[in-house]
Amino acid sequence: MIQKLFTKNFVLLILGQLTSLFGNFILKLALSMYVLEVTGSATIFAGILSAATIPTIILSPLGGILADRANRRNIMVALDALTGVSVLCVTLFLSESNALPIISALLIILSVFGAFETPTVQACIPTMLQGDNIMKGNAVVNQVASLSYLVAPMLGGVLYAMLGLKPVMYASVGCFFITALFECFIKLSYERQKSKGGVLSTIKQDFLSSMQYISKEQISIRNMLFLTALSRFFIMGITIVGLPYMVRTILGLNAKYYGAAESTLAIATILGSIAAGLFTEKLEIHKLAVLLTSMGVFIVPIGLAFLCPCGTIIKYIIIIVSLCGLQIAISIFSIFAVSLIQQRTPNHLIGKVMAYTSTITLCVQPIGQIVYGFLFDSFSNKVYLVLIPTGIIACVVGLSSMRFFKNQFQRQYLP
Repeated sequence: MIQKLFTKNFVLLILGQLTSLFGNFILKLALSMYVLEVTGSATIFAGILSAATIPTIILSPLGGILADRANRRNIMVALDALTGVSVLCVTLFLSESNALPIISALLIILSVFGAFETPTVQACIPTMLQGDNIMKGNAVVNQVASLSYLVAPMLGGVLYAMLGLKPVMYASVGCFFITALFECFIKLSYERQKSKGGVLSTIKQDFLSSMQYISKEQISIRNMLFLTALSRFFIMGITIVGLPYMVRTILGLNAKYYGAAESTLAIATILGSIAAGLFTEKLEIHKLAVLLTSMGVFIVPIGLAFLCPCGTIIKYIIIIVSLCGLQIAISIFSIFAVSLIQQRTPNHLIGKVMAYTSTITLCVQPIGQIVYGFLFDSFSNKVYLVLIPTGIIACVVGLSSMRFFKNQFQRQYLP
């Protein structure tokens, strides 16, 4: 019997993710614009955002333990309701005199909630779906996130310009409460796990058992996490730091060109998610190595463009086309990688394992941004010395991973 992808539970989860992500995006956009207007400093808000990621990194393993120990539906309902209440309280008490400290506190609170929500949502998908539908489900979730990222900033910007900060915050509060309402109707099976000892003893036991599972029992998951982290290191460095630096600083193009580039990459991410859903039954697992290799192949032409004497617009087009290909490849790879980890992990450990995935990604991204920020500054007149070696290294990593995918995953997941 073929299981439906869009079951009642999954549709409710998707609708909840759509409203939650939309609320998050318009909220953070409005807060960033407000802080910039008040302080005139992008550095201050960037510092606040960076500090706010620390609780997520530290608490994600605890979020994974909770996701495996408690009723996941109840966790999601509680977290989204608490998020709505928190934003509502901040909105009511916000004023010019307390703006920076209260906004900083809100971002930290949202970061804490995110540490518990992300592994819970990711653990729900393999509970709701089975087999190839897990990959299709992850692709749909990724599409929803990409659409929210594409649409929400535009609408949030318009609302902020027309109405100001507080109406946008009230709108985000409504989004979080609607999300909690959707999640109330999700029905998930739940079996309480027995605990030996107190809370600290249980946390220690769960942490050690999950780490042993990854490091000794399922080395393939550990290696997959390593490859995912490595790919994120390159991608975040090139796209988050390199794209604006190349377009604005090196090519000297205005903000409209950079905005167009960001929008195009968001569309490419959506296309990658759609492709992942379509290729679920066709893509052989060992060909994930080809996707990793293609990331390097897409990076090299950007370096060659700065090495060759071509015009500014030609270089801009090469950057956009190459990064779109890169974004499509990483979207497909990420969806398949997460799905494979979910399929191989038993239900009582999946929350913790997905928390480790989130934590590793969060740790690697800022490192990649810092490293590539330094490299682009150091080789500002010769950025091809950054791009071409990065592309070659990515190609080598991809080709080296081919045997790993063929030996560790192909037997279990190919029909």
